[in-house]
Amino acid sequence: MSIIFGIYFRYVEEINEKHIGGKRVKRNLQRSMYLLLMLLILLTACSESTKEESSENNVKEMTEEDKQGGTLIYGRGADSVGLDPINVTDGESIRITHNVFETLLEYDDNLELQPKLATEYSSSEDGLTWTFQLREGVKFHDGTDFNAEAVVFNFERWMDPENPYHQGDFPYYPFLYGGFKGDENHLIEHVKATGDYELEIKLKRKTAPFLSYLAISMFGIASPAAIEQYGEELYEHPVGTGPFQFEEWSRNSTITLAKNPNYWMEGKPYLDKLIYQVIPENAARLNALQTGEIDILDGMNAGDTNIVEETEGLELQKRPSFNIGYMAFNMEKEPFDDPLVRKAISMAINKEEIVDAFYNGLADPATSPLPPSLWGHNAELEKYDYDVEEAKKLLAEAGFENGFETELYTMSNPRPYLPEPMKIAEAIQSDLAEIGITAEIVSMEWATYLEDTKNGKHSMAMYGWTGVMADPDNFLYPNLSKTNAEVPAQNIAFYKSDEFTSLITEARETIDQDKRTELYKEAQQLFQEDAPWVMLAYTTPPLAQSDYVEGYKPHPMSNDLMTDVYLSNQ
Repeated sequence: MSIIFGIYFRYVEEINEKHIGGKRVKRNLQRSMYLLLMLLILLTACSESTKEESSENNVKEMTEEDKQGGTLIYGRGADSVGLDPINVTDGESIRITHNVFETLLEYDDNLELQPKLATEYSSSEDGLTWTFQLREGVKFHDGTDFNAEAVVFNFERWMDPENPYHQGDFPYYPFLYGGFKGDENHLIEHVKATGDYELEIKLKRKTAPFLSYLAISMFGIASPAAIEQYGEELYEHPVGTGPFQFEEWSRNSTITLAKNPNYWMEGKPYLDKLIYQVIPENAARLNALQTGEIDILDGMNAGDTNIVEETEGLELQKRPSFNIGYMAFNMEKEPFDDPLVRKAISMAINKEEIVDAFYNGLADPATSPLPPSLWGHNAELEKYDYDVEEAKKLLAEAGFENGFETELYTMSNPRPYLPEPMKIAEAIQSDLAEIGITAEIVSMEWATYLEDTKNGKHSMAMYGWTGVMADPDNFLYPNLSKTNAEVPAQNIAFYKSDEFTSLITEARETIDQDKRTELYKEAQQLFQEDAPWVMLAYTTPPLAQSDYVEGYKPHPMSNDLMTDVYLSNQ
């Protein structure tokens, strides 16, 4: 390029020396400008062609063999609670178990159900008997065979309290399947193997989201041999069929997974090792990404997205919005048993200001316990607008003209729906002070936080939910049904509305989706009137990665599968 420009400038210089003044000079200068323009066009075309060729060559050079190997370090804000999928509900545990265990079906990035360990399924005309064809040639990490009997073994463990391996709370099973075996409302008639790789599940009543249940990470299929060997210690010795197998857990530091060398997907996964590194502080985690100590960062201050975008070698990722952030009242404690108090607090908190201050354009103020991205969301709910004077009136009407003292629980680590929990809690604390409520902030690490809130120790608590199935049932039933408000409760508001629970139960047992939608909208309206939560935000959580990380695609449900991820800098 420099040679071409050198020739050009010598040419112009020669023209200017030989032709001084007059039209002749003007014509030659015009001619030289035309030449320069043509040269630039030619150079640009050549440059683009070279780039395209280089890009094509790079793609061709990165063969399946080239993608193999390497260790990826995933930075996160908190440790897992446990690694036995049936006994955990928190996202930090699920992101591990989802890579170790596999379910019969799974949700893809578009939230569509896809085959996994089950390759085909069919239903009887009455919708009660389901037959599944299972994937053949699959091994558990301990070398034992995956088959229909293994699935039956897992179901018997989950549903039968008399089973010797039914150890733990199994929180998801009873509120999806109507209790356990022997309970009046238990959904399952039987689960049995009708062939080596054929499974039959018979239900007692039609259940619209039944297939979705089978895709939830909590129902990952564990090795029967491992369950027999480890018993209640399975949470520290997980053995599934997934792309990665458990290697080591250093509490509050790292969990190390290794490539499953016998994985049923040929050539997958690419990575040799996958390390989940706990770095509690958002700023420290970002610094670790910048210095190359970690390769992917999950959980960041929304305001730091600009830093990532401006830093060479880093890339910003955005997880599709599929969550809700809220503050729950403990309705079993005074004065939060009074709806006037709950509504007053909802009006006293400036949700719009919190979203503007702490989410950097990556969230919207929330109104409903269903995210807008999910069918059944009621967009017509009348929200609790920020109104300090009206909040004071409601509080006085409830008998608290001078306010009261209370506690506000918050987690110490970032969550997808609460990127800066302490700062958001402080903003809420400040707003409540305006109506005379003095709230002491109580913060603790993630596992303890979950334990204390599920046991009802809080008065008010920051919380949230990322969906694990694309059905309203998953947001409403676990978090708000009366049946899940007994200690240890997922419904930490201890909201025990018979009418609300009846509506969402009817929706669960209704096949027609239009009818289900109407029932869910009615339930949301009742929720709004009862105000068990202060709705805060629907978020699009930001993540960051080094640019040599390829194939990583954040999943809306936060259960990122790392099967296709590889490192291009090996």
